[in-house]
Amino acid sequence: MTESNQGDKKKPIWRRYLLWGMPIGGVAVAFAGGIIFWGGFNTAMEATNTKQFCISCHEMRDYVYEEYKGTIHDVNRSGVGASCSDCHVPKDWTHKIIRKVQATKELYGKVMGTISTPEKFEAKRLALAMNEWERMKANDSRECRNCHDFESMMPEFQKPRARQQHLNAMSNGQTCIDCHKGIAHSDLRDRAEEEYLEELEAPHPGFIREIPQEYMASLARVEAKEAEEAAAAKGAQKAQQEAVQSQIAAAVEAAVAEERAKAEGAAASESANSEGGSVAPNVDWSTVAATDLTLFYPGQASFEWVQNGKTHGGARPLTKGGDACTTCHEKEVEAIGTKIVAGGEIEPTPIPGKRGTIAATIQAAHDDETLYVRMQWPDAGHNPAPFVDGGKMDPDNQIKVAMMIAGTGIEMGETTGCWASCHADNTYMPFDPGAEAIAANADVAAQLEAKDTITKYLTESRTKVEVKGRRGKAQGGWDKLKPAEEIDQLLADGTFLDLLRVYADGSSTNGYLLERRVANDGDISAEASLSGGVWTVVFSRPLNSGAPGDIPLEPGKTYTVGFAIHDDFAAARFHHVTFDTSLALDDDTAQINVTKQ
Repeated sequence: MTESNQGDKKKPIWRRYLLWGMPIGGVAVAFAGGIIFWGGFNTAMEATNTKQFCISCHEMRDYVYEEYKGTIHDVNRSGVGASCSDCHVPKDWTHKIIRKVQATKELYGKVMGTISTPEKFEAKRLALAMNEWERMKANDSRECRNCHDFESMMPEFQKPRARQQHLNAMSNGQTCIDCHKGIAHSDLRDRAEEEYLEELEAPHPGFIREIPQEYMASLARVEAKEAEEAAAAKGAQKAQQEAVQSQIAAAVEAAVAEERAKAEGAAASESANSEGGSVAPNVDWSTVAATDLTLFYPGQASFEWVQNGKTHGGARPLTKGGDACTTCHEKEVEAIGTKIVAGGEIEPTPIPGKRGTIAATIQAAHDDETLYVRMQWPDAGHNPAPFVDGGKMDPDNQIKVAMMIAGTGIEMGETTGCWASCHADNTYMPFDPGAEAIAANADVAAQLEAKDTITKYLTESRTKVEVKGRRGKAQGGWDKLKPAEEIDQLLADGTFLDLLRVYADGSSTNGYLLERRVANDGDISAEASLSGGVWTVVFSRPLNSGAPGDIPLEPGKTYTVGFAIHDDFAAARFHHVTFDTSLALDDDTAQINVTKQ
């Protein structure tokens, strides 16, 4: 009886029940062990994601961490910082494990001391940066998008250029890293080869996104708001201009009365009271709409500079996407001019006190035969140029005005306007060859009629123009002149910039830009005056003279034009310019509507 009871003794409960073929106790132990293992593993994993861990070796602490400190990703107005792992370690488990396995190579680098000194680190850092650029390009900047998402961006809180570029990115398939290199560490983009960058930053069809309705609605709101503000500012400016014009009119009336009294006749009075002046006697400027244009100081930003992705972030949209200068910069002209004129990378010889922008008004009219243009802007006094004896680069001309009309076949002529003629080897530019180099190339110098300096020219007139400046090459192509017969053909085809210039004394020249600046003695009349602190320049030329170098202006066509003002006795590149501007006859969709009188 006792033996029978002992033989039937029940097993412990943790051994009595089975789960998946295993005693439930074993399963419980395995489960608990898994939790402990997972907790420990995950804790260790997360510990390797902390900033303290990342900078525990001196290579990270002394080099890249020092660059990261103080950046927008470290400290900012919202107090939300991004740590090392936020940018360099994926959030999802699968990609995180892959990244951690890949990172074990860094242990080898640590042991071998591959970047243990500043010299070794600098030698390797471009390759290290390229590894990250390529990783982020391949995953559509996944780590960036953990915090920054196109769908969550509101144009109302972005600058105009950012709005446009983010819109382009969604439409064309760009990703964050294409534009935003060097935002937490030193930007090494200028060390990479241009061909590599072009391939890396090329749009990816797989990254194209549908533009959210919220984005477009926000864009419409901010553009409407800015239009209202611009209209209000224009109204205030118009009132100010009218007040100035009243002062000018009063001064003119007083002068006329004085002359009338002296001459005791009406001839002088009739001449002085002519509404359009001597150049445009039949034009009633009070009935001609005025266009407000802001001319800005460009410094040494040449045609090569704007095409080079290492120096100009908008190079790709300009050269590959067909964007115009105004696409990105239309609403930040004042900021650009103010920044450049203060000195820096593209202005090594600033003029103290020189203004960054000039607010000008332009009116244009025609009578079926002649174009009439009037420009007005406020004088700004004299700020001597410290690098010129006497402080005046052109002592005979306090001001000069230029208008350029783009012909056909000019590279990016419609999108850049007169910028197409501004090269890095022109006068006062970074690669100005100097008098000795010009004299040494006597044949080209003779063709260009050049002695000490090289005037502006078009790329089409050269066999080659160096844009990138690779391997230390000088940018530009002043000495790569095409044969005379090819240049003559370009002129005949209309591939040139029609150039009209007016000087402070009212003298003027008509000409064009092709292989050099040419004065062709074409028809032009002009006058210039300074009264009440305002400059007024009026000039006229035939709509269609038929002369070589004169672009015929015809109804139904829109022309790209550019304006430049050399104020304060300036010469060469020390002027103010407009971006691409449209002009047409009797067409109010153009920025400058040439109205019939």
